[in-house]
Amino acid sequence: MDRLLIPLALLANGIAVGVMVSTVIGLAPMSLAVPYERYVATIQYLWKRYDPFMPAMNTLACLLDLVLLFRADEPAARALFGTAGVLLLVVMAISVVKNVPINRYVMSLDPAAEPADWARVDPRTRWRNWNLVRTALAVLAFATNLAAVSVLL
Repeated sequence: MDRLLIPLALLANGIAVGVMVSTVIGLAPMSLAVPYERYVATIQYLWKRYDPFMPAMNTLACLLDLVLLFRADEPAARALFGTAGVLLLVVMAISVVKNVPINRYVMSLDPAAEPADWARVDPRTRWRNWNLVRTALAVLAFATNLAAVSVLL
């Protein structure tokens, strides 16, 4: 069973990390560079695609890590899988508490009607900063998962 769970954990974590890194190097800088209407329209288009996918990948990786915490034969591997699972819990908490509320706010905006106070309430920098934190934690979780697998080899 572990021969299936371990690759699935790595796959889910790796896919999530890849998508998150792509937002750090592409989406976040682009969103800061474009005018209001393009930013809002882009996020409204993309969020419907990212939202069901990313929580599923992070949740799957986290759950598999927590299962492997109890199933791995080596104590060091158990500790590493557990650490990766906790890191992914933090990633998901940041998503739910920080990034998702910003995304919901942007989803409520009209791309054709920039709010008068947009310069004050523009959430792009806050979103980018929290995304960078959660991406770094997800990368660390992936590296921790790889370390757990190396212990088992």
